[in-house]
Amino acid sequence: MRMPSVRTSAFILIGTAWLAGLGSAPDCRADPAPQVLEDLVVTGERSGPGMWHVHRGAAQLWVLGSLSPLPKGITWRSKQVEQVLDGTKQVLVPKPLEIGIVRILWLLITERELLMVRGGKRLKDVLPANLHARFAQQRAKFTNDPDKWERFRPIIATAFLQQAAFHQVGLSARLDLGAAVRALAKKHRVRVEEIKIAGVGDVLEALKTMQPATENTCVEASLVTIESGLPRLIDRAQAWATGNVERIENLPEPAEVDACLAALDSGAAAGDLIARVRRTWLDSMVKALQSGGVTMAVVNIDLLLGHGGLIEELRSLGYEVEAP
Repeated sequence: MRMPSVRTSAFILIGTAWLAGLGSAPDCRADPAPQVLEDLVVTGERSGPGMWHVHRGAAQLWVLGSLSPLPKGITWRSKQVEQVLDGTKQVLVPKPLEIGIVRILWLLITERELLMVRGGKRLKDVLPANLHARFAQQRAKFTNDPDKWERFRPIIATAFLQQAAFHQVGLSARLDLGAAVRALAKKHRVRVEEIKIAGVGDVLEALKTMQPATENTCVEASLVTIESGLPRLIDRAQAWATGNVERIENLPEPAEVDACLAALDSGAAAGDLIARVRRTWLDSMVKALQSGGVTMAVVNIDLLLGHGGLIEELRSLGYEVEAP
């Protein structure tokens, strides 16, 4: 059984909110309002994801796995989380990647060579003909503008197209489980510590060193997701909403996504960024466990699962881990 691709998912996670923000720039002819992550509605209608219980001695860590994308307007039951919060001393959540219109415009001016196609060319001039034909075919399904995103470099243009595809099928990559848990922590008067996993500068640095071949490989992975992978993402989202972790584990990545992973691994900047995300989370969770008491953490589920995932790492350090 192939487990979720931890590093690929992490790389997509880091850039999603940032790219979504760029998608609102005037150059994209979209709504110029500042973009922030959307909050998840917390009610009692869905069972929601289960939590991993990590412990050794008196130290306890409850880990809630987040997922992206999720169905827009999804509601999530908070009962179990609130029960844990009643005895929790702190909550660890990822620091949100929020980007407003002023920052977007500044990036489009100062980092234009990283974000846009260079030399007055367009997307059709730099993408292999077969990939651009597939891009154009999918673009026609989700927008009436035949030139939409033609001025952006391939990986960013395809990210915008993927976001449009998500919207069409009722998915969102911008729902923020961390915001929902922050609100619950505030209600229970629990201290919240934001973990900075990456910033805009980290994403820009990865883009600087990304080779065209790597970019094209990851463009193909996104196109496969748009063309045939949306039902899998919907299935994953539904499994998450009902707490079916086993179902998530049994939904393999397409081969093209694995190829993107291999290409990213060959690039020092991208690989280092993803490794730092995993190391930051592991260090933060171990620190919380060593300090004693009860801590809750909200971590992307693809960082937790599979070979080399954070759950396996915690077990290797001698912590007892009870699965949901």
